[in-house]
Amino acid sequence: MHIVIIGNGISGITAARNIRKLSDYTITVISAETDHFFSRTALMYIYMGHMKYEHTKPYEDWFWSKNKINLLKKFVEKVNTNEKELAFSDKTSLNYDKLIIACGSTPNKFGWPGQDAKGVQGLYSYQDLQSMEGYSKGLKKAVIVGGGLIGIEMAEMFNSRNIDITLLVRERSYWANVLPPIESSIINDEIRDHNIDLRLETELKEIVADKTGRVKKIITSKNEEISCQFVGLTAGVRPNIDFLKSSTIGTDKGILVNHFFETNTEDVYAIGDCAQFQSPIPGRRPIEQVWYTGRMHGETLAQTICREKTKYSPGVWFNSAKFFNIEYQTYGDVFAQNPDHIDSLYWKHPKEKKCIHIVYDKDSLAVKGINALGVRLRHEVFDKWLNTQLKLEYIVENFQDANFDPEFFKTYEKDLLSIYLDKFPNSTIKLNRKKRFADFFHFS
Repeated sequence: MHIVIIGNGISGITAARNIRKLSDYTITVISAETDHFFSRTALMYIYMGHMKYEHTKPYEDWFWSKNKINLLKKFVEKVNTNEKELAFSDKTSLNYDKLIIACGSTPNKFGWPGQDAKGVQGLYSYQDLQSMEGYSKGLKKAVIVGGGLIGIEMAEMFNSRNIDITLLVRERSYWANVLPPIESSIINDEIRDHNIDLRLETELKEIVADKTGRVKKIITSKNEEISCQFVGLTAGVRPNIDFLKSSTIGTDKGILVNHFFETNTEDVYAIGDCAQFQSPIPGRRPIEQVWYTGRMHGETLAQTICREKTKYSPGVWFNSAKFFNIEYQTYGDVFAQNPDHIDSLYWKHPKEKKCIHIVYDKDSLAVKGINALGVRLRHEVFDKWLNTQLKLEYIVENFQDANFDPEFFKTYEKDLLSIYLDKFPNSTIKLNRKKRFADFFHFS
């Protein structure tokens, strides 16, 4: 059997590796981006000088031939599902028995005037990094459009080279559609503390190029003109599925799949950023554009193809990121605005950019999620706690079990407990328990 995988990102490569572990099938991985799989999340560190490209490859180049995984550097132009054939841009073709589409995403463009000028781009592929590097020579001013994770990464990249940055965010606060107000406010302060011109409730209206075709300024939705030589388009990404328009494969925003990653076409599957669940798992999005979920997609599909049909069951939602010097973790369901049946327990450091935000059901007091900024928590602990629907009291009382900060770091469990006891004075946590916590954490 010949398994063909389009895309050499985390989803496609995880599928290939696991299929190889479970079978002797012929495997071909196709990508026009790079010869070998690399860590896409490390692109920023290459630009900042912390790593080289070769450092981002988890496997030696000989790994692929040793494991009989064929790598093909080509661009797929068309998928003919009737003939089970892929047509490439160089006019060659390849047949498959089973096809896995893991072609990832592409940066959004919303039809802004001038969006195709030189010096205007997103940050997703290795080619984007190379282009950004080229435009950075002599660069004095950059405008970044979009208040998400890629935008903050690009801002940190330019900031590392002392390039002047303006960040346009259409929301009233950074990432306000995801982060609750306190967390978002902390990130606003962190952005500004790095001398970045943060323009909230401001959108891009037009990009203006000079006579050579390179961007020279932008005009905002408030009719402000900002001179610049680079515009980063980081207003999200969309599934990279344009090459499927003439195929029989069902699409919407992404490639439509069930919980087994099956499309509407026999022997065709989709995983990773390009896959869209027709019936999303409760509490999760139809398109999951996160590194660890992409890995799980590949692992799960390999079981279906090689052993027995396996349903995708990702468990508790998790994500992490870094906003300059602030580490962020989220587990479960934390809302930008709490629904009526949800309440919050908040601890925020009085001086530093740190907070712990626990959300829980008002009636049952079962914890539904947690955000942590500047405090490291143990993934396996919160995964277990949220899966078992533990109550707020238990989690606050045992919060030290989830702490993952290094030894001798200051900890804040006793502060969280104190806030809890103020809010729930009739708690079954006895007051001598509070004293025990204070004694145990006296060094903090």
